[in-house]
Amino acid sequence: MTHDYLIIGAGPAGLQLAALMERDGHDYVVLEAGETAGTFFRTYPRHRRLISINKVWTGSDDPEFNLRADWNSLLTDDPARLFRNYSTKYFPAAGDMVRYLADFAEGLNIEYGVRVTSVSRPADFVVTAGDRTYSARRVIVATGVSRLYEPPIPGASLAERYDTVSVDAAGFTNQRVLIIGKGNSAFETADALVETAAVIHVAGPHSVRLAWQTHYVGHLRAVNNNFLDTYQLKSQNAVLDGTVERIARRDDGGYRVDFRYARTVEKTRVLDYDRIILCTGFAFDASIFDPSAAPALVINDRFPEQTAAFESVNVPGLYFAGTLSQQRDFKKSTNGFIHGFRYGVRALHKILSARYESRPWPAAALEPTPEAITAAVIARINRTSALWQQFAVLADVVTVSATSSASSSAAYHEEVPVAYFKEGALTSYDVAFVVTLEYGPDHDQVDPFDITVPRIAENDAAAAHEASYLHPVVRAYRGGTVVATHHLAENLENNWDLPGVHVEPLEVFVKGVLADVA
Repeated sequence: MTHDYLIIGAGPAGLQLAALMERDGHDYVVLEAGETAGTFFRTYPRHRRLISINKVWTGSDDPEFNLRADWNSLLTDDPARLFRNYSTKYFPAAGDMVRYLADFAEGLNIEYGVRVTSVSRPADFVVTAGDRTYSARRVIVATGVSRLYEPPIPGASLAERYDTVSVDAAGFTNQRVLIIGKGNSAFETADALVETAAVIHVAGPHSVRLAWQTHYVGHLRAVNNNFLDTYQLKSQNAVLDGTVERIARRDDGGYRVDFRYARTVEKTRVLDYDRIILCTGFAFDASIFDPSAAPALVINDRFPEQTAAFESVNVPGLYFAGTLSQQRDFKKSTNGFIHGFRYGVRALHKILSARYESRPWPAAALEPTPEAITAAVIARINRTSALWQQFAVLADVVTVSATSSASSSAAYHEEVPVAYFKEGALTSYDVAFVVTLEYGPDHDQVDPFDITVPRIAENDAAAAHEASYLHPVVRAYRGGTVVATHHLAENLENNWDLPGVHVEPLEVFVKGVLADVA
């Protein structure tokens, strides 16, 4: 039997896609190496606290709006399948996610204990798992980044690893510890050792980037940055800016590290430690792919390279879902995280349905007038979770056809990947209005807590394009080219209801664009 779709991995992304396919009656199967869904969360994060927020009480009973503050739920119409039913903690325990995903998987076509060992493509895809073989017309890989990334440091193999190092802090009592890496896993590990280790150094060649400033939630989160306090207040800990050039074992069992500082002209310094831990992030494991189906890799070979449709650039029919899709917005938006990729997976489902099931992108008919278009756009801005979470990556698109005719029409398409739209994925149109939520230029260089830095006043339409805060942007496209742009100066971080003062300027903008193409 040849399946239309074979999904590898029953983590959050695999389950999200499977649930959508189950709902629409597609022919699919999910292969999962573990004995249950969500195996990743049985191990990670190592110290068992999630940093994906779970704000249960928002003051709203709108389920769409509430997903802005729910970073753990998968997309569902069933209120019982929301994460809030499994924990009310703002930062939940990893075990809560394990239970949630196990329950979400019920009723889906998943085969457990099936570890894929090879993927080839003589014609259709052939997927081998031990002594079992599967055939599929399309394969969607939703395995996440399952391989620890080992940096090219001589002697790196001597170090312990984030994925296997003991989480018993007592075992580090009075020791000097070097943690290589400056991301959340590194600081999570450092925070756990503060009470017992004598000295902790967190090292890496790049500056520490704080999520509250960059708006990229993969940068260092406040929940993991207590260690910075112990450094700056001189508690025998430090963040070392520079490059580990070599690791060697000492005769006494400890380690000697050649380290080159980034901010001084010193020659290489030699530093001594009792323990060294690699917390250098993860990468895609491409070892299962036969040369006939091997995807091209990018970003230090850590991710498969993808088109705007989440398809391999060199293997037709091979798609990627979940955290693997962050290759498309690496360290810019949220495809690397559940609260982002759940929408990316829904977009992928629509793409697959359009390509292979003759189901065009869903659209709602709309009166082709400035008033109707403006009202629809503002209504969506006030409640959308997808555009809020996937800022600058997903867009609502209003297409308008035959603007000079009495038979003109308009259609509202929700949650279209901007890059996919730019490739001409939607039906023909005379003009399209592409609505995104975006942070302004150089937003990641602005300290949001520095009151000496002026901010663009809300409702200042003339200066709105310079606003660093999250705000709506409407771009008009004609013939695949942006012909006009309208920024709405409204700080959506503080208020989700756009005031009426924005209605008239947006109507004027839409009217002007329509008049230009009439």
